[in-house]
Amino acid sequence: MKKMKSRKLIETAAIREKALLVGIEIKGHHQFLSADNSLAELNLLANTAGLQVIAIEKQKLETPNPSTFIGKGKVEEIKVLSESMKADIVVFDEELSPRHFKELEKNLGENIHVIDRTTLILDIFAQHAQTHEGQLQVELAQYEYLLPRLTRAWTHLARQAGGGAGRSGNVGGVGLRGPGETQLEVDRRIIRDKISSLKKDIEKVREHRNRYRQNRKRSQIPVVALVGYTNTGKSTLLNSLTNSDVYVANKLFATLDPTTRRLELPGGHAILISDTVGFIQKLPTNLIAAFRATLEEISEADLLIHVVDISHMDAISQWRSVISTLKEIGAADIPMVTVLNKADLVTNDDGHHYKITEFQGALLISAKTGDNLTNLLNQIKEELFETFLPIEVLLPYKYGNLISMFHQLGRVDKIEHGVGEVKISGSIPGRLLADFERFKSQRKK
Repeated sequence: MKKMKSRKLIETAAIREKALLVGIEIKGHHQFLSADNSLAELNLLANTAGLQVIAIEKQKLETPNPSTFIGKGKVEEIKVLSESMKADIVVFDEELSPRHFKELEKNLGENIHVIDRTTLILDIFAQHAQTHEGQLQVELAQYEYLLPRLTRAWTHLARQAGGGAGRSGNVGGVGLRGPGETQLEVDRRIIRDKISSLKKDIEKVREHRNRYRQNRKRSQIPVVALVGYTNTGKSTLLNSLTNSDVYVANKLFATLDPTTRRLELPGGHAILISDTVGFIQKLPTNLIAAFRATLEEISEADLLIHVVDISHMDAISQWRSVISTLKEIGAADIPMVTVLNKADLVTNDDGHHYKITEFQGALLISAKTGDNLTNLLNQIKEELFETFLPIEVLLPYKYGNLISMFHQLGRVDKIEHGVGEVKISGSIPGRLLADFERFKSQRKK
């Protein structure tokens, strides 16, 4: 079976596929961005993937049509528009079910390919994954997404994956069938085997990362993770703080694989700071699951720097979307510093001031010009090394590493040795709270 690869939509400007975007506003359906702003974001995603957007359509619905998602009349309207404008692809701003794909393609005609927002994001991730780990994670997400969609819709992502499947749904030209097996059943069996193999490979990556993190913890160098919505300037901030040359581009998901650099804070304290993949609303569940090994870099960090693009019209909604994703990956309780980036693009008379006041305690910076980065470094230093929290713990002697950590990095007020455990009262840096949380004495009965 051929390895899935990005279809590389951008070959030359002359062969960019023409896309018609379709947005749906469902009554009572909550999402962080408005339908119009979500469609604007889909437009950016399409351009990032290399598509030429030729038209944008939107429909308001009480509930999605169980067959075609949008109304039958709108389907016919899109068909006529697609034919007249010679569109190649229709992109929906929602995740479609296998039935939706099947019915839409039947109604729109065989010359029109239907994809959804998830398909588009998966394609972008496939294009931007540079490391072996990133490629494994994207490949797993693609296969898990495709498995329930092994109809004609499979051919679209297969096209994106480098031609691994033909219109029959045959994956990578895979051959022999067992007794009574249909080709579709063969394809499903092979993909399940591939998913199982990829999960094993990614688990090895996860174990390697875990060993690396444990070594890092023993070195007692704090880790700071840059998090935020995609295209908020995280990579630019990493470059400015560490004099690095991490790839930067004004497009969505320009950086996919995490990058870590060493940084010296005022006073000589050393930390490791990591640039991580940007978040986005409606981030596919497949990607969150597949990127667990990478996202653990966030959930294991000592401090998060949440980078917000304050020049964006929907900065507050983007901030809420990131907070929601952090909760989903178990990173919501990690100490956080919020920075409002791209201050160089904000003026007093352009309506941005009200947004700044919404972020109480946030630091207004410009990663591009370097404005206020000294204050950011001081705030990081304060959070990591100067903010102590009172705590009383009962530590079994077998956790000698934590006992030593408390003595070396914390402030011990009182210590009582017991049978098999030691009771320590004092205070520790806030970044270490997660390490001692389960040993709090008040939880011990």
